[in-house]
Amino acid sequence: MSQAPASGLKLVRIAESVLIGAVGGFLFNAAKFPAGWLAGSMVFAAAAALAGRSIRLPRSLARACSVVLGITMGGTVTPETLGGMMTWPLSIAMVSISVAAATLATYTYLTRVHGWNGLTAMFASIPGGLAQVMALAAERGRACDLPGVAIVQTLRVVILTVVVPAALSLAGRAGAVRLPASSITVAETPVAFAILVSGAAAAALGLLRLGFPGGVLFGPLAVSAVLHGGAFISVTMPPWLAAAAMVGLGTMSGGRFTGLPFRLLLGYLGAAMGAFAVSVTVATAIGVAVTLMAPLPVSDLIVAYAPGAVDAMMILALALNLDPVFVGAHHLARVFVVSLGLPILAYYYPASGGKRDKSGRPSLPKRDGLDD
Repeated sequence: MSQAPASGLKLVRIAESVLIGAVGGFLFNAAKFPAGWLAGSMVFAAAAALAGRSIRLPRSLARACSVVLGITMGGTVTPETLGGMMTWPLSIAMVSISVAAATLATYTYLTRVHGWNGLTAMFASIPGGLAQVMALAAERGRACDLPGVAIVQTLRVVILTVVVPAALSLAGRAGAVRLPASSITVAETPVAFAILVSGAAAAALGLLRLGFPGGVLFGPLAVSAVLHGGAFISVTMPPWLAAAAMVGLGTMSGGRFTGLPFRLLLGYLGAAMGAFAVSVTVATAIGVAVTLMAPLPVSDLIVAYAPGAVDAMMILALALNLDPVFVGAHHLARVFVVSLGLPILAYYYPASGGKRDKSGRPSLPKRDGLDD
């Protein structure tokens, strides 16, 4: 008898979470904020979570949103886009240097300015891989300050998602929102659309089972890019569905703050903001150096080198009329560097040292948000 009320309460919380995110996305989009559907839903969901509301969306919905957006991003690919990939290798290689430099600079800042112990600072400094970072940090027990790591990492993702589009817009480097739309409707080519969706879903499921980082998004993107880039298919996801998927992923990302006491957030705010500034400064400097060596668009490079969530940065590229394939290739390289390097660092790094240890405080609950 108790299962029915519990299930009903869960559905109510999911509906409330979706409504909060949708209202935020609608208002930001109506205000012409760049990437408003994503940024608005994320900000509203985070604010509601910090105010005590439980922002929860099921994992299956998160994956569905990722598949939709992967197909949408792949729909921007043209034969000309594929030809431009020959100019990317240098820039992609520099992403590895960017990851290492940003990690070292942020680590130095947290240990010397805020007195964090080395292990906590190391985990908080990694520009990406939030789920992997938190899992490895939890294994170190009281030697690592889990709340500090979670807050620094999560605020970095949220701030970048809001700040990057605003900064590009103010600088006049962000194009108008342009979700790819085909003159051919789904009703006109149902078979082609079915092939597109089924192929994308199969790729997402396959990469998910293989444990591929961000596979639920990258799989559909790759399938869609090949089909559209090769001119095999013209139809793609309706723009309204892509906007809804942005709201879903934005809401889940903001929901990472669910269960976090506001006072705890304030206690770490200085370190989080400082770490964010350091990592962004380093990434920007390396991105600028790359523009001097290769004829690549500045706006695309800014989003490609921004140490934010993979999904969020690629969605920003799509919403800001940049090249999501270019951005995705760079963030995929960053994910691989982090995924390969983090276990090595965690294994060999000593679990001691430093002045600060708050491991007795509760950590942020694990959420199915944007991949990072």
